[in-house]
Amino acid sequence: MIADSVIILLEIFIGFAAGIAVGGGFVAFLTLLGVIPRLIQLSKTDKLIPVYIASLILGSLIGIYLSFADISFNQSFILLVLWGAFHGIFNGMLAAALTEVLNVFPILSKRIRLEDKLLWLLMAIVFGKIAGSLFQWTIFVK
Repeated sequence: MIADSVIILLEIFIGFAAGIAVGGGFVAFLTLLGVIPRLIQLSKTDKLIPVYIASLILGSLIGIYLSFADISFNQSFILLVLWGAFHGIFNGMLAAALTEVLNVFPILSKRIRLEDKLLWLLMAIVFGKIAGSLFQWTIFVK
């Protein structure tokens, strides 16, 4: 009886510590790298900062809830395509902001000696990502 209580308390402590670690990493990603401020600057939406804050908080809370709840959504194909498009746009913009903040592409093009072919490098990455995503969704997800 006491051993079960100790195990439960230990599981609670480990789960809370893991949540703090993941949350700290997420906040560090957003704040230290400056991804969201750079995205705001590029999209020229300075007036919508409260909307960005509310979206991050609500998105995090809803994502946490959906991760732990046993909920399934049976939606139409059109709605799922729209939902997937929004996910793709968000991930693409986040990846673009991150690569711009870290200057990944100029450094990569200098390392592989393709400074004059930077557009071709970017297009190869974009089309490779699209092909990989389509392959995953058509072959592995049915």
